[in-house]
Amino acid sequence: MDVMEAARAEEARGRSIIHMEVGQPGTPAPGPARAALARAMAGEPLGYTVALGLPDLRARIARLYRDWYGLDLDPNRVVVTAGSSCGFILAFASLFDNGERVAIGEPGYPSYRNILKSLGLVPVGIETRAENRFQPAPADLARGDLAGLLVASPANPTGTMLGRAELAALIGAAAERGIAFVSDEIYHGIQYGARAVSALEISDEVYVINSFSKYFSMTGWRIGWMVVPEAHVRRVERLAQNLFICAPHASQVAALAALDAVEELDANLAVYRANRALMLRGLPEAGFTRIAPPDGAFYVYADVSDLTDDSNALSARILAEAGVAVTPGLDFDPGRGAGTLRFSYARSTADIAEGLTRLRRWSRR
Repeated sequence: MDVMEAARAEEARGRSIIHMEVGQPGTPAPGPARAALARAMAGEPLGYTVALGLPDLRARIARLYRDWYGLDLDPNRVVVTAGSSCGFILAFASLFDNGERVAIGEPGYPSYRNILKSLGLVPVGIETRAENRFQPAPADLARGDLAGLLVASPANPTGTMLGRAELAALIGAAAERGIAFVSDEIYHGIQYGARAVSALEISDEVYVINSFSKYFSMTGWRIGWMVVPEAHVRRVERLAQNLFICAPHASQVAALAALDAVEELDANLAVYRANRALMLRGLPEAGFTRIAPPDGAFYVYADVSDLTDDSNALSARILAEAGVAVTPGLDFDPGRGAGTLRFSYARSTADIAEGLTRLRRWSRR
């Protein structure tokens, strides 16, 4: 967020800035979603919905699991949320008691840690390794003090994914130790080889968090969903009623239509695929050679410890000297993030090409 603000200030002074710091699509919500909302606004009050979400939307999300994973999912297990952030709050409040310890991989999305702390829980960072594709491994759970484990595949900031065998091993190890398993799947749909595996393909006794923000290009609409075990639905419903009342009705209407905008969404994915190819070629040419393998999402995570021990200062220098905004790694990994940067390629291909040109020029200087 600080980098975004610094980039905005530079633009306000008239500079051209290429945004590789922003973890959101550069495309709008799908056309059918916007059209559906326009129709609804013309004739509906768009007031409160039931806490678990519009029944038609929950049923359509359940059908997505059949289409993507071949699963027969009970719509009653689907909870519509105000973005994935709301889903994490509900999941953590439902699963854990004050003071319990929840493991998260590092590098990882920083809000996991901060949401846990805000709820009186203790985040336990797992220092992931390159040989495990920067993902937690079953051996990381052999410590006896964990109530939960949160895993993201594809991950932010690395873009790495867990295969079915690796994900099953983690879920099995957690179950053996009585550790609740939460799967962040908000980048599902954005993958470039093998498809992402859902934790629901392996077990029904997990919490899955997803969102319309990334693949469906609806970040600002604040709409997502979670899937919970059948026995937990009523507990989560009571929490949702009291904490949020419901997800925004307008966004639920748009989300329902977005689920059928396959052609437009696949076109967005084709842009990410082209951008990824540019990044994998262009970043090494600009001196960023040590990168995690981006299987999905729209990020490249680079080890720049050969260039700096202060990624904040390096990102500020790149912004000032090259006109490219990139994200320092400190928030993702408190231990090693001073030597890492995250590059997002979610914007247009023309922007990505120009950003890489600027980085190459900057590295030569």
